[in-house]
Formats: sequence, structure tokens, C-alpha cells
Amino acid sequence: MSFKNFRWFHWAAPQTFYPVAGRLWRPFAVLAVVLAAVALYMGFFVAPTDFQQGEGYRIIFVHVPASWMSMVIYLAMAFWAFLGFTFNTRLSGMMTQALAPTGALFTFLSLWTGALWGKPMWGAWWVWDARLTSELILFFLYMGYIALTSAIEDPRRADKAGGLLALVGAVNVPIIYFSVKWWNTLHQGASVSVTKGSSMAQTMLWAMLLMALAFWAYTIAIALYRVRSIILERERHTGWAQEVTT
Repeated sequence: MSFKNFRWFHWAAPQTFYPVAGRLWRPFAVLAVVLAAVALYMGFFVAPTDFQQGEGYRIIFVHVPASWMSMVIYLAMAFWAFLGFTFNTRLSGMMTQALAPTGALFTFLSLWTGALWGKPMWGAWWVWDARLTSELILFFLYMGYIALTSAIEDPRRADKAGGLLALVGAVNVPIIYFSVKWWNTLHQGASVSVTKGSSMAQTMLWAMLLMALAFWAYTIAIALYRVRSIILERERHTGWAQEVTT
């Protein structure tokens, strides 16, 4: 049986996916706003003051979820790129392109909030720590992907070149995650672990997890919204796209 006979290939067609994305992005956007509001309230007004870092630790409720999303989104880009190379689906390149700006945004947010946190804790805005350096490399990978795909006029060639960069660059993600274990770094280890649980107070943990869910919902919403524009741009010469835009 050919892979193209599977039902999911039906949803991989831009014409089919366009209305689905239109129905889904708004509920995810609303969910993101609600979750972010609750998470910020819990993090800044309910969570207790840290006995070591004082009030300055509260930046963790933005910094850590942003750092998580910077890595997750790049892996999602690599996943879509893999699907594009394996099954030659047009939607794969569009989704990869739609995710990249949001991934770059979260990576920048991670670096910026990390600098704000590092100044009072380490006495410096920036140190060439293994995790910080590998996160900076991730930001350059995002910007490189955006620049590369924007510089190539042919969308199919741009998807292949950008997809290759996404797949190769994915090697950097486990380096970021395990850097605090592989090298002697200033950056603290993980406060939340699947195997060891959490070393944080329950209120802190819930505030951080809710913000992570808010960032997830935002990522899905903005990616679906952005991919609709990409689909219309690439399919503008087709009959169905012209019907939608008129």
C-alpha cells in the first residue's frame, strides 16, 4: 500500500489544511492569553519568595518556559523537514517556515531574560557558559534558516535548503539540554526532571508549567495563523486560493 493512501495525506494538502488552521488558531490564541494571565498572577503574586535569590528569581516563570519552547520548536521544525524530505509534502516546508519566527522569538526571550537573571546572580550580563553559548548558537540557527529561505526565490528549493539546515541544526538541541551535565558550567541544573521530580515549591512549579502551556498554545495559534498566509502566497495562482481572497 502506498503511503499516499493513508488518510493523513489528505490533511497534508494545503487546500485542505487551510480551513482547518483557520478554525483552530483562534481557540488556541484565547487559551494562550488565559493561561498566561493565570501563570503570571501565580508566579508574581502567589508563589513564595525564594530563600536564596529573593524576588529576582521570579523571572524563571518566563525564562524557563521560553527556553523549553526554543528547543521544542526547533525540533518541530526538524520533524516537519523530515516529513518534507521523506514524503515530499508541500505543507511540511510551509509549517517549518511558519514556526521559525516564533522559535527565534522564544530563543531571544530566553537569552534576554537569562541576562536579566544572570546580572544579579553572577554579577555579569553574559558569560561564555556552555548552555548560554549553545543557546546563542540556536538563535543563530533560527536566523540563518529565516535568512536562507528568504534569499531563495523558488519555494521548493528554499524548503529543501532550509529543511537541511533544520535537520543538521537539531544536533544542537541535546547539547543545550545536557550541557549542564556534560561540562562544569555556571548555569544551574534542571529544577524539574521526569525521573527525579521537582525541587521547587508546588506553587512555583504550577506557575511555570502553566506558562509553558501558554507558550505552547501561543506557538500553535501563531503558527497556524502564519501558515495560512504562507499557503495563500504560494497557492495564489490556484483557483481555490483566488476564491478565498476575492
